[in-house]
Amino acid sequence: MKALFVAVALLISAPPPKPAIVWKPIPFGAQRKAETAAYAKRHYGSSTWRLSHPRVIVEHYTASDSFSSAYSTFAADTPDGELHELPGVCAHFVIDKDGTIYQLVPLTVMCRHTVGLNYTAVGIEHVGTSDAEILGNPRQLNASLRLTAWLMRRYGIELRNVIGHNESLTSPYHKELYASWRCQTHGDWTRADMDVFRARLAALARRDGVPLGKRVDRVRSSC
Repeated sequence: MKALFVAVALLISAPPPKPAIVWKPIPFGAQRKAETAAYAKRHYGSSTWRLSHPRVIVEHYTASDSFSSAYSTFAADTPDGELHELPGVCAHFVIDKDGTIYQLVPLTVMCRHTVGLNYTAVGIEHVGTSDAEILGNPRQLNASLRLTAWLMRRYGIELRNVIGHNESLTSPYHKELYASWRCQTHGDWTRADMDVFRARLAALARRDGVPLGKRVDRVRSSC
């Protein structure tokens, strides 16, 4: 009987399993790392390309209909079309419409996906053109929830710090040295849609024994 109790306790406390992830790296050699370190120095005051102890997970959508299109955009180390800086934009993960999770960049490397948060955030892109499209795709959404829960457990990231790109300005970790960039954000994954996502994520996290942390505590944006 004691052995049964121990087995049940271990089962309950077991971390969520790592989801199946396809390693599909984009080019990220010495030049791109140097560009990333220079970017981090300009925008965060720290000259490094490394991502250490991430505290935030940012959900995005690609605004495209295929993984190949997103991959090509992230692989091309060219100035972005909006803010015109190097390195090129990227995300750590891209989740395809069929639920396949691709990892493009090691989790020890900073990716440029969210102004003000790149220094401490893991970026997850979803192939699609709207929040509603991803929320309405069970295979893609379930893959996203499993990946996010696993990352939460791995890094001790609280539910309140799983955000949509559109919520970036109200993150307590938001930091941007360029005054002209301090109010820059995107429309993907609004608070209302992220509340739906977080509710689903919280249910999965509780089932798998992932700590949720404190209640959502956002800062007031001056934008």
